[in-house]
Amino acid sequence: STLIITLGTAWCFRHNASRKVVGNCLKHVPSEFTRFRLSLAECISALDDIVSLASGRDVVFTVSPIRHMADGAHGNQLSKSTLLLAVDHAVENYGNVDYFPSYEILIDELRDYRFYADDMTHPTSLAENYVFDRFMQFALPQSEAQQLQEGMKQARKAAHRQMS
Repeated sequence: STLIITLGTAWCFRHNASRKVVGNCLKHVPSEFTRFRLSLAECISALDDIVSLASGRDVVFTVSPIRHMADGAHGNQLSKSTLLLAVDHAVENYGNVDYFPSYEILIDELRDYRFYADDMTHPTSLAENYVFDRFMQFALPQSEAQQLQEGMKQARKAAHRQMS
């Protein structure tokens, strides 16, 4: 009943011949595409379309905390800021839309380098687990938290290998 969408970047590709925004297909010649950053208005429109297609479901948006450094630090910040502003617009305008701050948790709360992999871009498993725990607090009703903990305990137990 809930649609959860993680947005990564406002950068995208336009197929030159059709003028349509597409996922860049690596099987095609790169010159067939133009890379550009969506405007705030374009991002808002896209999120409006997603909420409409969700047909009465709750929608939770989150922005990926993984930096797209190919765009440079400034280009990454512009992209993430555009996404954050578009999500904020959706939250303000639709009663069934919420936002989970995974971006802010990693960037602001876990800003120490021990929470980042060697590439200094991706989170470590410690950071992933922290964000997961925060998401469970955000999304899971307290009445179901015990059931989740028991299920995770059983999964770990089932994955345990006996030493011979």
